[in-house]
Amino acid sequence: MTGMTTAKAPRPRTYVSLLVVLGLTHLLNDMMQSLIPASYPVLKQSYALDFVQIGLITMTFQIAGALLQPVIGMVTDRHPAPYSPVVGMMFTLSGLVSLGFATNYPMILVSVALIGIGSSIFHPEATRMARYAAGRRQGFAQGIFQVGGQAGGSLGPVFAALIIVPWGQPSLAWFAVAALLAMALLIWIGSKQRLISAEFVAAREGHRKATAGVPGHAPRTIGIGLVVLTLLMFTKNAYGESFRSFYTFYLIERFGLSISASQLMLFIFLLAAAIGVLIGGIVGDRIGRYRIIWISVLGPLPLTLILPYADLFWTGVLTVMINLVMASAFASILIYAMELLPNRIGLIGGLFYGLNFGLGGIAAALLGLLADSFGVETVYRICSFLPLAGLLAWFLPRLDEERQQ
Repeated sequence: MTGMTTAKAPRPRTYVSLLVVLGLTHLLNDMMQSLIPASYPVLKQSYALDFVQIGLITMTFQIAGALLQPVIGMVTDRHPAPYSPVVGMMFTLSGLVSLGFATNYPMILVSVALIGIGSSIFHPEATRMARYAAGRRQGFAQGIFQVGGQAGGSLGPVFAALIIVPWGQPSLAWFAVAALLAMALLIWIGSKQRLISAEFVAAREGHRKATAGVPGHAPRTIGIGLVVLTLLMFTKNAYGESFRSFYTFYLIERFGLSISASQLMLFIFLLAAAIGVLIGGIVGDRIGRYRIIWISVLGPLPLTLILPYADLFWTGVLTVMINLVMASAFASILIYAMELLPNRIGLIGGLFYGLNFGLGGIAAALLGLLADSFGVETVYRICSFLPLAGLLAWFLPRLDEERQQ
């Protein structure tokens, strides 16, 4: 005994009900986003688009969603804006209506850019709220938030098969109703932020006093960590984008599936991501972010190498298994980055969601060029080696378990 009393930081509550509603808004946001790639077969037929033009649509949407997010994150770090996601939904609503009635390729690009801007405004503040409402269960909270987004992303192909393919491009405008519902939910969430953020700040201040004298992470550690996480995010997103933008074409070209059947296969693939991200968040709370990142990024390699040579049945099985494992990384990557820069939640949320959009968009454009030049099947053979980049996790700094949790 040293005779000294160590201050004990208060334990903030985990607001499960608010996290569920926040996850629902993420579901609606990402569902509306997912309508863009889900409508590609319809747009390709209607406007005689090639794969490069398809890739450029994705790049336009995702670059628009990427550029603003870090900026908005930095601004809201200094001046929290709990109702800013509502503004984002207004952009998404206008983009959906515009896309539904677009009559040419430039109008399509403008429409998807509006949806991307809406998403860029939504994510930084929504990520902050998930952090505030998490209490001590950061992985669980990010899992709930992410499972909403992933589940929403998986619904696009279903709506494409059931609504967009039978009713055509104008049916895209009908989904503006989802934006109105999300706006109502986000107004309610914004009204709760003052109370929950005050509790979070009090707990963080208590933790700061309890750990007074413990140095923060060195600039070199922060720099290496963010660079490695960015590279891991790029390779993960590049592989995922090969499915979101081109999986339906791959199934149609190789196995002769109908558009509706290929969309349902894409739905199953994306639904696996929703399950994977929740499992990854919960398990990451128990075994640490470092291990989850290793497993989720490098683990799918044997499966991705087999996939281009599998028949239809095993293609379905393998794609589910690959996405189940690979999707488990995102919550851990995001929380790991937040632990590197704990006072810049908005910046980290904007940066890494921005990376999701921007890097995915660049990958889509490059993959579209490859698909036009060498065929869609060649794209999947090349992409099968991308999980090798998981070896970069070797250079990821090990944060102590107390800081991670």
